[in-house]
Amino acid sequence: MKSSGKKLSLTSYDDLFTTEDARQEDQRERVMEIPLSKLQHFHDHPFQVRHDHVLQDMADSIKEYGVLSPGLARPLPDGSGYEVISGNRRLEACILAGMETMPVIVRDMTDDEAIIAMVDANLQRENILPSERAYAYKMKLEAMNRQGARTDLTCSQVGNKFAGRKSSEILADQVGESKNQVFRYIRLTELIPPILDMVDGVAEQKMAFNPAVELSYLTLSEQTMLLDAMAAQEATPSLSQAQRLKKFSQQGKLSEDVMLAILSEEKKEVDRITLTTTTLSKYFPKSYTPKKMEETIIKLLEQWQRKRQQEQER
Repeated sequence: MKSSGKKLSLTSYDDLFTTEDARQEDQRERVMEIPLSKLQHFHDHPFQVRHDHVLQDMADSIKEYGVLSPGLARPLPDGSGYEVISGNRRLEACILAGMETMPVIVRDMTDDEAIIAMVDANLQRENILPSERAYAYKMKLEAMNRQGARTDLTCSQVGNKFAGRKSSEILADQVGESKNQVFRYIRLTELIPPILDMVDGVAEQKMAFNPAVELSYLTLSEQTMLLDAMAAQEATPSLSQAQRLKKFSQQGKLSEDVMLAILSEEKKEVDRITLTTTTLSKYFPKSYTPKKMEETIIKLLEQWQRKRQQEQER
């Protein structure tokens, strides 16, 4: 009897007695309790984990109730542990609370997928510093470009993945900003750290966002020189002063004397009213965010204005 040459494929015992639902369940992501020693923070994480009362409150909650929402992590290439993509503050709070493990969803992700997921998760936080937002936008935009581009990885025009739209336009829609504002935030990443600290408000001197964007066009050596000039004058540039500093820089004429002359000019006083969150918080429920407070105040002012108009028309 001639052999057909075909090999018979026998169904394994497991396949024979395993249902399709069970097989799908095996492939489904699960929450795993991972030892803290096996978890490490995301590399180049742009969002600071501040050891403040908020982190302490989180640690106290974890002590009492455990981690209510699992983090997201991916395996390290060498198999030694896991990199936390979402949940870096939870990881730090678990360490502070003396926990041994943390619940985590483990998912295989590329570098760009991990960056995008990390940024998206952290942009939902309140009280994000300008520097955090700046580096987050930059990291996500670069990842989106790499994901969508065909040949030129530095080009902002992506391929079929975004149906002909620029990745910067997609990002702007996702974060609720204009495309120009996204790029203005990214410009902050060109500032030297001491000036960026001024923008964040964590330095002794404070600097407004718009002047900082203009100063980002100065060279690194010019920015360092400007630090000394600001310290000498005990002042930071206004928007118009920053624009002139930028112009002198582009013309190759920016010197320390020019900086001191510009900074020594008297700034025009602008009438403004500043209401801090601390001042307003006693009038609102604790659950209200600064954005919610602002929206409520605007609505109340609109009602008050309409009432005044009605009274004047009587």
